[in-house]
Amino acid sequence: MGITSQSRSERASQTISATHGGDDQDIQSASVRAGRPASLARRAALHWLTAFCVAVAATLILVRDEVDGRSWRLWLLEGHRHFGLFVLILFAVRVSFRLLEGRQASEHAMPKIMRVLAGLTHLALYALLLALPLLGWSLSSAQGKPVHLFGLTLPALVGEDEDLADRLQAWHIDAAWLLLALVSLHVLAALWHHFVRHDDVLRRMLPRRGRR
Repeated sequence: MGITSQSRSERASQTISATHGGDDQDIQSASVRAGRPASLARRAALHWLTAFCVAVAATLILVRDEVDGRSWRLWLLEGHRHFGLFVLILFAVRVSFRLLEGRQASEHAMPKIMRVLAGLTHLALYALLLALPLLGWSLSSAQGKPVHLFGLTLPALVGEDEDLADRLQAWHIDAAWLLLALVSLHVLAALWHHFVRHDDVLRRMLPRRGRR
């Protein structure tokens, strides 16, 4: 009789444990499912904000070359510097989230060579998103022009030097063309994923994807 009661007690305990275990797993799974869209939405938002700032910075400096008025040229140059600094800030934020959250796992397997090429392209893009603003900041410093951000004067990165300014300007322009080439490659790769491989690489990065 004692053995029977003990067996029933053990079975009841196992049932309760299994029920709670299943609940814990359901809660954990729901948490994971809820966390992924938030992470993807944050990454997508930072991605498009960076793209917007790069596009505006490039547009402002190109328009400046076509404008004659001194005040307009100064205003456009200041806008170019501000959006370049925004890119630098967004770079720091994106790298911080990348280090905290780790790499986002892909739902579709890709050949190793494609993963390597994609990784190298992203590494080059990140390097340029860091280098371009720093080169522009250093260029202004070498020209003896202060760099401002929301009314605050930022410290000079280098001393005033005309020869160095010429070199920095050449490097800044070369880096900008290289960034344009890599962005074009990045866009073509996204379209290839969407129209050829028919995976969700592009759809995951579209705005408001995380709200669904």
